[in-house]
Amino acid sequence: MFDHVKFGVSDYEKSKTFFLNALQPLGVTLIDEGTPDYGVEMSSDNVSLCLFHTNDKPAPLHLAFVAKTRQQVDEFYNAALRAGAQDNGAPGLRSYGENYYAAFVIAPDGHNIEAVCHAPG
Repeated sequence: MFDHVKFGVSDYEKSKTFFLNALQPLGVTLIDEGTPDYGVEMSSDNVSLCLFHTNDKPAPLHLAFVAKTRQQVDEFYNAALRAGAQDNGAPGLRSYGENYYAAFVIAPDGHNIEAVCHAPG
């Protein structure tokens, strides 16, 4: 559906470091980087996440990233906490749907970041 999602962050270096570390267990790597006003592009397949510095207060987003396994969800959660995120829901099954295994953290600027795996057990 998406080719890329781009949004502003108030602390470019902090957010870039956070997202690269938190999403590393999901295979996300740095693809391209320009000046902070242009931003950084990260990707794990065909969809890219792009961040850029803004002086405006960013509106909090809810971004859900696909994990291939439940172990990746667990690894995302632990990596995100190590990178400075706040817990917003430890890894586990949710009532949102059958086999909806997810974890949630609050990232810099208040973004609700989720990793979800829909595969059984």
